[in-house]
Amino acid sequence: MQLVRQNDKNRLRLAVSGVALIATTALVATACSSGGGSEPVKPAPGQQAAALAKQRAAAHAAKVAAVKRWGLAKMPLTAPEAPSKKTKPTTRKGFEVPGQKDLPHVFTTIPTKDKVVFLTIDDGAEKDPQFLKMMSDLKIPYTAFLSDYLVKEDYGYFKKMQDRGVVLNNHTLNHRYMPGLSYGQQKREICGMQDVIEKRYGKRPELFRPPYGNYNRDTLRAAKACGIKAVPLWNAEVFVDRMDYREWDRDIHPGDIVLTHFRGKEDWKGSMPDMIRKFMKMVTDKGYAVARLEDYL
Repeated sequence: MQLVRQNDKNRLRLAVSGVALIATTALVATACSSGGGSEPVKPAPGQQAAALAKQRAAAHAAKVAAVKRWGLAKMPLTAPEAPSKKTKPTTRKGFEVPGQKDLPHVFTTIPTKDKVVFLTIDDGAEKDPQFLKMMSDLKIPYTAFLSDYLVKEDYGYFKKMQDRGVVLNNHTLNHRYMPGLSYGQQKREICGMQDVIEKRYGKRPELFRPPYGNYNRDTLRAAKACGIKAVPLWNAEVFVDRMDYREWDRDIHPGDIVLTHFRGKEDWKGSMPDMIRKFMKMVTDKGYAVARLEDYL
């Protein structure tokens, strides 16, 4: 009798073990089929190429639609990939300051053979939401230099700009003529704007542009004390109805920095989007693309 009971127990134990083994096998199979605990199945090279081509086609179609929507005369040219090896920016004749060694470098041009120019926008007076949308839709890079007495009317506008990848730089607190100020006054103008940008936008700028492009050695000393690394000026300026040049040949050159301002119909015969249409037609007609200044520094 005891032997029979023992055999029954053994059979029951084997049955339970078998059920557990079947369940475990099923679980492992399910995990493997769903990718759990194993590497995901990679698409074939042909599938990857097809997916990439589809993404590029969609991006191109979106840009074509944006060009039409914003009334550009031509499709903007695409800037080449930024060089991995950076070169020291150069300064056109007439911008040198004696004793500038070890101070922030002043320049108007980035040495490059690429047919690119760099768009920079100063002050912050006009806060046109259509401009933000236009530049975002068209993916046109630019760099901003801000003055607090104008920016403080709407810090949020420039936060939206920063969120779109635009670097916000220093153009002083009050846009004063710097050579007419003492060293201490200049330092307050520059360092004060550094503090504003860090507080509002989370990062102290490394680039500074003096109002009107005017500076002296004290300006550069103050800029260095405030953490500034470089001082970009410009070789051409774009308005809504014209271009002004600092060069005798009245033309743009590879690596030139172009200036414009946050202005609207109160100051111009048009809007900032009108100015961008003028600018993009000019550079595209001449075979130039617009590149991001920070990528070349």
